[in-house]
Amino acid sequence: MILLQVQQVMRRFGADVLFDNVQMDIQDHARVALVGRNGAGKSTLLKMIAGETVPDEGQISMRKGLTIGYLAQDQGLDSHNTIWEEMSSVFAELHKLEAQMHQLEARLSDPAVIANEADYQQTLKTYDQVQTDFQQRNGYGYQAEIRGVLHGFQFEADVYDKSVTELSGGQKTQLALAKLLLEKRDLLILDEPTNHLDVETLTWLEGYLQSYTGALLIVSHDRYFLDRVVSEVYDLSHHDMVHYTGNYDQFVQKKAARIQAEWKHYEKQQAEISKLEDFVNRNIVRASTTKRAQSRRKQLAKMDRLERPDSDDKTAHFGFHAAKQSGNIVLTVKDAAVGYAGQILSEPDNLNVKKHEAVAIVGPNGIGKSTLLKSILGQIPFIKGQATFGTNVVTGYYDQEQKNLHDKKTVLSELWDEHPTTPEKDIRTILGSFLFTGEDVDKPINALSGGERARLLLTKLAMQNDNFLILDEPTNHLDIDSREVLEVALNDFDGTLLFVSHDRYFINQVATSVVEVSPSGTELFLGDYDYYLDKKQEQAEMAAAAESVAAASAAAANPVTSEAAAPDNRSKGQQSYQASKQQQRDKRKLERSVANLETKMTDLETQAAAIQEQMAQPEIFADSAKLQDLQQQLEAVNAEQAQAENDWTEQAEALEAFD
Repeated sequence: MILLQVQQVMRRFGADVLFDNVQMDIQDHARVALVGRNGAGKSTLLKMIAGETVPDEGQISMRKGLTIGYLAQDQGLDSHNTIWEEMSSVFAELHKLEAQMHQLEARLSDPAVIANEADYQQTLKTYDQVQTDFQQRNGYGYQAEIRGVLHGFQFEADVYDKSVTELSGGQKTQLALAKLLLEKRDLLILDEPTNHLDVETLTWLEGYLQSYTGALLIVSHDRYFLDRVVSEVYDLSHHDMVHYTGNYDQFVQKKAARIQAEWKHYEKQQAEISKLEDFVNRNIVRASTTKRAQSRRKQLAKMDRLERPDSDDKTAHFGFHAAKQSGNIVLTVKDAAVGYAGQILSEPDNLNVKKHEAVAIVGPNGIGKSTLLKSILGQIPFIKGQATFGTNVVTGYYDQEQKNLHDKKTVLSELWDEHPTTPEKDIRTILGSFLFTGEDVDKPINALSGGERARLLLTKLAMQNDNFLILDEPTNHLDIDSREVLEVALNDFDGTLLFVSHDRYFINQVATSVVEVSPSGTELFLGDYDYYLDKKQEQAEMAAAAESVAAASAAAANPVTSEAAAPDNRSKGQQSYQASKQQQRDKRKLERSVANLETKMTDLETQAAAIQEQMAQPEIFADSAKLQDLQQQLEAVNAEQAQAENDWTEQAEALEAFD
């Protein structure tokens, strides 16, 4: 059932059109992502759908009685209530029912009511009705529900009585989202809900949204988050919108295939246009051929010319290069402690970074990840230990707080002042590759957006030609396209990387190893983010199994239990641990297999569509031999696709059995 439709919607800013003829359907229980470059109009469209603004043209229609919850970007909760009072206010109707139940309970114990049989029975009947309604609406469980959501956002019982006014901006935003989740609207519209969330909270939120009963419409730069939550994507670009089915990864593949097909059609038409124009130019003045030339001219005039694909897209294109190579050992940190004013956040911290490695540092907010980077750079002293750099190591630093920029300078002077011997033309060219063109270079830095400041910092970093880049949250403020460009640039970098990031997709694309920071120090994982997650899960399983074995051993040591039973209990505990571990391995193997089959089915679907497109072309249709060859290819792809679907069904059912 369709909850909401966006029909031919347009938004203008003065004489400029931000987007036009936008169409969108949101079905019941849909999981929709809205993606596009910064400035494409995503937040503007969300505000229209949420009813905060109206379109310049077109209309937005919705099902009668539809309830919508909307979280704007960095929208904090504004309330003088305590945290618990604010969350509890969502259940005001339950509070009324609860009060009514207590009133009825008081009446049922009133001697006057008890003495009047008819009055007593009527009161009892009313009480049963109210109690049933209260129970069906989770009256006995709503407080546990509140505690569960608050716990997911890292709000524990000791802060429930804290006033919302005392919270930080990020905490107020998290609380606003928590309240929306508890309200259970039919459609939840979230604009960058992952801002200010650490990885643990993000993982919890993904799980919660996967089981959310209503529909979701989400704008997010967190591609890992989108991969796990959404099942369809609307791409807002070139002033219009294109719809894709699948998660973010599948969207990327399908969009690339579509653009490739568009280029093919465009180039084919351009060749045809060139051929027709050439004929007209050569034959229009000849009496014997002028009629044919005029016919070609009319054909050109009637032709529906295709636009050049991505003609209005601007993409940053840059790279990092090391002016000289470092030694094999780049950085060593041994048994260090980081923190402030004698308060240790993490200890012992150990790092051994070698040439050409890309090491990601992860951990919860406030654990000292950025502090560790600053201690390595000498900006904050280690409480214990020190950092030792290797031979010929030259460091470049990206500061997430963007303090390495001078607000009173212009974009051009910020770069040129550091490289005064470089010609202005070259400086402008470099800035252009980071999307600073024309009058952009004369903007004062204090007038730049967060994304523009991030690109300027990356420009400065690229010009330094360092061989060891230390990056603190480099993807903050960047749109998805800029993040992908940065990933390519870092993967092509001929130096070494050490970086802190909450962007799990980015870590997967760039990192060769992951270092987790915790109060008990650092732990190294020799793989990407998904590998790190697998290992953490294995560790949790082993810990749980060890507890089971310990419990069995403790039970065996109990005097009530015979001596002969103790070895048997330990054996059973060990067997239980091994069985649990094997079961988890089998489950992860099936999960990977199902994901691979889904990717394979998408690829085969794209191949089949491309073959069918070829078969529909007039020149192919007229060539029976070629047509037969393509038909055989199509049948082979269809057969492979059918087999993949069968395999997927079997393995998906097997995976469900684990649950």
